[in-house]
Amino acid sequence: MIQIVEVGPRDGLQNESVVLETGHKVEFIERLVGAGARRVEIVSFAHPARVPQMADAEAVAEAFAGRDDFSRIGLVMNERGWQRAQQVELDEINIPVGATEGFNQANVAASPDETIEFIAATVGQTDLPVTGTVSVAFGCPYEGEVGEDTVVSIASRLVEAGCAEIGIADTIGVADPWTVRSRIEAVRAVTGDIPLRVHFHDTRNTGIANTFAAVDAGVAIIDASVGGIGGCPFAPNATGNIATDDLVFMLHRAGYATGLDLDQLIGISGWVGEALAIVPPSALLRAGGFPG
Repeated sequence: MIQIVEVGPRDGLQNESVVLETGHKVEFIERLVGAGARRVEIVSFAHPARVPQMADAEAVAEAFAGRDDFSRIGLVMNERGWQRAQQVELDEINIPVGATEGFNQANVAASPDETIEFIAATVGQTDLPVTGTVSVAFGCPYEGEVGEDTVVSIASRLVEAGCAEIGIADTIGVADPWTVRSRIEAVRAVTGDIPLRVHFHDTRNTGIANTFAAVDAGVAIIDASVGGIGGCPFAPNATGNIATDDLVFMLHRAGYATGLDLDQLIGISGWVGEALAIVPPSALLRAGGFPG
């Protein structure tokens, strides 16, 4: 079984020029849950002025109060975001930390050390599971190549901070399958039994190949965005998460279970594309499944 964390409502929407109304976001999430999504990043508590697409995070989260049919994940980046997150019902928290000073300053106006300290403090304040995600774990738009030792060191500190899950993110889509395998093996040496989660962008058309390498290396938790929409607003040209529909097609063809309905996902890709006035990059949206 491969567990897919659907990040379309958060990472997918945060870099699109069209800002969906709250009702559309709620419908988007409901459609994804109806297609079988059981872990969904529903909101980000980013500063509304910096990420206006997420300005209604509280209202979106409130629409799912009392729900227990899927895990509601909120992205938190700083103390103010954590204060906002505590005002709503969530099941999980995801906190990113950039592997480089340049990216972390651009993303959250803090050093990596400061963010790791914030993560440790947050873990100590909540019973919710916290995922610590290492952003730009393969390359940074400001500082270039990111070394394996740097990523391993941060992962080790996230373990010490008490994170329930460790994420490794190729935020700008520069990884290759061979480096992915090597980096996962190195990180696992310090994370032990703590689950690893990967987050790839298809910026340079390597996202699905990198995901295959991660699965082949034993990772069973993968972020994806239906239709392949989205990207990071603080990483230049970091367009395109891997498409949930493309990923599910590959996994199902290989015999892996995901719990997701591919036909419904393709329909949702088309629906959200119309809502955003774009043509999502998903290959399955164009070609359909097989057999047809």
